[in-house]
Amino acid sequence: MTRHGRTALLLSGIVATMIGASFAAVPLYEMFCRATGFAGTPMRAEAPSQVTGTTTVTVRFSGTVQSQLPWRFAPETPTMTLQVGENGLMAFRATNLSSQPMVGTATFNVTPEKAAPYFAKTECFCFTEQRLEPGQSVDMPVAFFVDPAIADNPATRDVRAITLSYTFFRAADDPGRRAAALALPPGATAAN
Repeated sequence: MTRHGRTALLLSGIVATMIGASFAAVPLYEMFCRATGFAGTPMRAEAPSQVTGTTTVTVRFSGTVQSQLPWRFAPETPTMTLQVGENGLMAFRATNLSSQPMVGTATFNVTPEKAAPYFAKTECFCFTEQRLEPGQSVDMPVAFFVDPAIADNPATRDVRAITLSYTFFRAADDPGRRAAALALPPGATAAN
């Protein structure tokens, strides 16, 4: 193999590795954030809390919808005050305002970011595609607790309020999105 051939092979390998890494970046980042609470990502708990502390924390709930998803999405209650370690359960209500079935998926975030490693969800609808028929409404429960260890960390002892925010997006593989793209005139592109 010539020197140019080896260089071309090496560069092809680097390009293939970079393409593979770009496809793996989002799932790997998501797993990292879930495991560490990085970037405001709450922890995923396998079971409800068994320990309740004496400090209270107010949890605020927020729900928004991407403009391309014609849904109404909001928490059934805007706030809830619990003792740290106390198990909480609340629901968000989603309604499809369109005349066609729609598929959406939600992402979430916790603020302040320093509280995220202590905010544990035991049940959640996030990252799961939700299909709603025209006019259909559903309640989507969230079960959670704030780890009592939040009161032991000097950096988080001052946290008295936590906001759990969800944003619903139209799923990339929503059949309605594909049908709308197919119906576009030649040369037009669908907005993402």
